Amino acid sequence: MEELFDIGEALKRLKDGRLVQRIGWNGKGMWLIYVPEERWSTSVGPINCAPRAHRLPWVGMKTADDGLVPWLCSQTDLLATDWREVTL
Repeated sequence: MEELFDIGEALKRLKDGRLVQRIGWNGKGMWLIYVPEERWSTSVGPINCAPRAHRLPWVGMKTADDGLVPWLCSQTDLLATDWREVTL
């Protein structure tokens, strides 16, 4: 039987470099990845209104149409217990 877990375990696995997803998501092939601050860059350049701004880690979602976007946890995702690890 497949191992399912909650958001706490999902976050631990993300920070360990693994991919996770929810069974309850409608989109096929959607999953999350943890992006540490040293693993991303921007071409925007210095931001005049925030000269001391620095990069922070974030969680990205691979979308059903093969995009990668910043992900925001919903109430449903937060309380779900149908998280699982993804192997590509």
